[in-house]
Amino acid sequence: MPLTLVSRGGHTWRLTEQIGSGSEGFVYGVDDDRPLVAKLVPDPPDAEAYRRRVACLVRQRREPRTVGLLSGSPVRLAWPLVQVRTAGGTDADRVDGYVMTDMRHAYQPFSHLLGTSARRGFLPGATWETGLRAALALARLLAELHAEGYVVGDLKPDNLWVDETGRVGMADVDSWQFRDGREVFPGRMRTPGYTAPERTGARAGTPPSAASDDFTLAVLVHQLLMAGLHPFAGHPADGRDYLSYDDNVLHGRCRLVDRTSVLLPRSVPPADLLPRRLADLLRTTFGGAPRRPTATEWADALAAELGAGRLKKCAVNAHHVHTVERPWCPWCDQAERGTDSYPGPTREAR
Repeated sequence: MPLTLVSRGGHTWRLTEQIGSGSEGFVYGVDDDRPLVAKLVPDPPDAEAYRRRVACLVRQRREPRTVGLLSGSPVRLAWPLVQVRTAGGTDADRVDGYVMTDMRHAYQPFSHLLGTSARRGFLPGATWETGLRAALALARLLAELHAEGYVVGDLKPDNLWVDETGRVGMADVDSWQFRDGREVFPGRMRTPGYTAPERTGARAGTPPSAASDDFTLAVLVHQLLMAGLHPFAGHPADGRDYLSYDDNVLHGRCRLVDRTSVLLPRSVPPADLLPRRLADLLRTTFGGAPRRPTATEWADALAAELGAGRLKKCAVNAHHVHTVERPWCPWCDQAERGTDSYPGPTREAR
């Protein structure tokens, strides 16, 4: 029997199929003429605090600091629109959640831009320039969030969306860290491979900050520009066992910072495909500098790389786009080693 949701004002929605799940909740389709979905969180650590969190976000949707974030089309944030609970049963049986915009009507999952097969199948026109534009859109969105006092905390591909032009959207707003009056709602979540070093290992309970978001932004920028390759990927070159991205982060194993620290397959994209200014920002972020580049600094640098005359199209494969700083095509180099990250659309997609 389909679940029914009810708002505080008495409006009801009928849920359709389950379309996603995460570490805390489940996302369902909503039977409505508008593109809506609902997120339900069955067992939050503190149910009353979670209800206050969602209620604050719903109210903040109409506040000046948030109105600008939600302007434009398509909408960039799956912001909580209405606070809801499941109907029927006892109060203890009811599950809290909220209704939000269904990002699927305008975007693809972010991961579709990172993997060659998914990119070719779902975003067939995407090139390296698309990744560059998505990196810029993400950096700008994060800079706007930070300026308004929001910290994402659990920034990762699973919470992000992208379209064929490189526009970016973000979901899971209810996990953010933010202030409402005197109350601070802390960021609770973290994801292996997408967590700053000060929040991993023994310091895993450290609350997120704008600086920790900036670290994860750099990880995602690297993946967008390196055809999905994580910056801390690779087997330790010192003979130790590979444990995880996080272990490599804590031990500084990153090809871009120290090319002798990890072993990687020959098929991965060459490190020198990056424009110098972007490579410098990545090295500063991953090399443990006292201050990381901010989302605003990333946005400025990425916008410059999209300026007139900064991109070049390969004469052999029109789907190969790269920076003018590289005298020859890095994607053709990669293809010669057995893998082409941007082979062009499939015959069916054309």
